[in-house]
Amino acid sequence: MAKLISSEVANRAAYRAVRIHGGSGFMKGYKVERLYRDARVTTIYEGTSEVQRIGIAREVMGS
Repeated sequence: MAKLISSEVANRAAYRAVRIHGGSGFMKGYKVERLYRDARVTTIYEGTSEVQRIGIAREVMGS
């Protein structure tokens, strides 16, 4: 559960940072661009967020 929440929060923060920086937020060499790429990977690495939600739901429901 902690990984799901932390990856979602990191994604949201990185997305907002890119929006604040505008077009330069996507340019190579800017730290914001690297942070955004790193944050996006967390939703894919070790299963997508949706798969994690399914696993959490199964654990909560006891099946």
